[in-house]
Amino acid sequence: MNRFAELLDALLFTPSRNGKLRLMQEYFAATPDPERGWALAALTGELSFAEAKPSQVRDLAMARVDPELFGWSWDFVGDLAETVALIWPEPSPHPDPPPLAGEGGTARDVPTLSEIVATLQGASRAEVGAHLAPWLDALDATGRWALLKLVTGALRIGVSARLAKTALAEWSGVELDRIEEVWHGLTPPYQALFEWLEGRAAPPDIAELPTFCPLMLAQPLEAGDLEGLEPNDYLAEWKWDGIRVQLVERGGQRRLYSRSGDDIGGAFPDIVAAIPDGVTLDGELLVLRAGEVAPFNDLQQRLNRKSPDAKMLRDYPATVRLYDMLREGSDDLRPLPFAERRRRLEAWYGAPRPALDLSPMIPFADWDALKTLRDGARERGIEGIMLKRADSPYLAGRPKGPWFKWKRGALTIDAVLMYAQRGNGRRSSFYSDYTFGAWAGDSLVPVGKAYSGFTDEELRRLDKWVRDNTTNRFGPVREVMPGLVLEIAFDSVHRSNRHKSGVAMRFPRVHRIRWDKPYREADTLATLEQLVT
Repeated sequence: MNRFAELLDALLFTPSRNGKLRLMQEYFAATPDPERGWALAALTGELSFAEAKPSQVRDLAMARVDPELFGWSWDFVGDLAETVALIWPEPSPHPDPPPLAGEGGTARDVPTLSEIVATLQGASRAEVGAHLAPWLDALDATGRWALLKLVTGALRIGVSARLAKTALAEWSGVELDRIEEVWHGLTPPYQALFEWLEGRAAPPDIAELPTFCPLMLAQPLEAGDLEGLEPNDYLAEWKWDGIRVQLVERGGQRRLYSRSGDDIGGAFPDIVAAIPDGVTLDGELLVLRAGEVAPFNDLQQRLNRKSPDAKMLRDYPATVRLYDMLREGSDDLRPLPFAERRRRLEAWYGAPRPALDLSPMIPFADWDALKTLRDGARERGIEGIMLKRADSPYLAGRPKGPWFKWKRGALTIDAVLMYAQRGNGRRSSFYSDYTFGAWAGDSLVPVGKAYSGFTDEELRRLDKWVRDNTTNRFGPVREVMPGLVLEIAFDSVHRSNRHKSGVAMRFPRVHRIRWDKPYREADTLATLEQLVT
């Protein structure tokens, strides 16, 4: 466990991508099985402990230290795992007696990662605390922090699943695409994977498994890009406001994958049931009513439910609007040009199918004509336009040139900072998560939250402003006096019964910090309501 804790600690404080990759490669090379396999599962989000809850960790800490002191400490630190790791009292200094011959170690032996996983996966909720306490006694502060991050499922160390797989690829020399192809046919602690990567075994057999194909992604279309592109080389289609998904049926098994390769089929049993035999399809998951795309907020209702009931299925009918066909039967279509894959998709689709339809292509003569169509897309709930080279194969990742996304311009409002909360990981010492509001008469009403869009230097200035202008505290949240205006960019705004303002913003982010603007001149809730789609 100590070696894994050192890895997490180093990853947290290593800002560069290459530095994180080097740390993971060194760990995979030096750590034996199955420890490195469980570590990989944790880094990729494939390891969870359903019976371990943050409230149990909090209760353990308050049983060991003064509850008032713990509350103040948590408020100051802002992170539960870090607070408990630092405040946890050291065990009594008297040494344990040595074990008798033939016996195991003492209760204060540092647990291995494998031991922790095996114990907690078989533990009931009532037993979790009893296991955690002696482990916390045995570990140092870094080990305690890593243990608590692990069991509560909140690593937040700046490592994505793809970055961890990239580290495997660079360490082993096996292409990342090949690793992602077999990933969903594997289970922790991934012994077969490591044997293959070290050249000790053949690649895992996934022939009849419904594995995920790494998605091909588009580059944002930047100013001036169109000048170097020939319209006749590209096909165009709408960029719909949903989430990208992949539908797979192989060996009698059906899977619905998100763009990151997560199986989201439990939230969409209606889509899983509609997946046809023997295909892998790429498309956009939407809520569709009478052929019209519903606002993203409607889809969000489905995404928030792991097991939707009959009413949810009826009120928010899901559909996948198909973009591409990657496999048909035993044929891998990805090496074919996009125009040919599209022809195969249309021929296969034939008559209308339940819960599936085709994303229409957009005929256009030149870029000016296409721009006119894009500028009018917002009124139809469309994010923009996709440009795809007709001769492009389906390549994993985000290659430059074959595909572009030409999104409509962002909307903006000026809002007043109202509340702030500490971030996670490297930002746990800064107030980096902001709630902002708009005017409703003489009162400010919260309309959204943002935690991105500013530089490190701007974050330091924002953090100081929050600390200097705090008027109240609610646990980890600080209320600040009205005074600072943030220009917020967002993609769209929708009605919402869950928010006090009655509206919800899509992808809000800080566009500019208006140090110069009087807060009384910020926008009103009525202005935001006029943008509702």
